[in-house]
Amino acid sequence: MVSDLEMLVKEVEGNVASQTEAIKRGDARTGNRHANRYIAALKKLRAEGDAGRDALAILLKHPRSDVRVTAAGFLLRYRTAEAKAVLEAVAGGGGAAAIGATMALKHWEEGTWSLNPE
Repeated sequence: MVSDLEMLVKEVEGNVASQTEAIKRGDARTGNRHANRYIAALKKLRAEGDAGRDALAILLKHPRSDVRVTAAGFLLRYRTAEAKAVLEAVAGGGGAAAIGATMALKHWEEGTWSLNPE
């Protein structure tokens, strides 16, 4: 049986991937719909505290870089070393995921990162 937390993690995973694919097709409307869905799932995971963040951490090893970057960006405060390592690895590549990783690291270093406030 799949737990509620696992279902939320699947929501994040699937909607991040779907948003990326929609953007590649030039379909911003669909991309935004998927973004709203994964953001809602991330908020629900955050509301679960450490249990939600622990559940999300599985995505740090996801095969898709866009999914890894989203999870790492959200987990920077909670799993700093692990999340930064993921972001740094992806930032060295190309594409939208690399841009997202670079921006997350920039905001973290500047002290303006705020995806998962204390």
